[in-house]
Amino acid sequence: MKKKIPTFKTDAEAERFVATADLTKYDLSGARPVRFEFEKKDGQLNMRVPKSLLDAVKARAKARGIPYTRLIRETLEQAMTTGKL
Repeated sequence: MKKKIPTFKTDAEAERFVATADLTKYDLSGARPVRFEFEKKDGQLNMRVPKSLLDAVKARAKARGIPYTRLIRETLEQAMTTGKL
């Protein structure tokens, strides 16, 4: 049986763990990718959408465990990167 990943109080603790632990001994089945955002967000967008669309966006974001504004931003970034608008 594989070990459970411990919880950490700081990023530094997590970094030390990842740098030194043999991750093959831990259960990573519940792991999911995380996307870090470093770029400054200094632009603002205000728009009106149907309530049903906003509710659907919020539900999808909640299922992913991220704020709905981040989901919208990621979707826009993906559309711009892939050219699928």
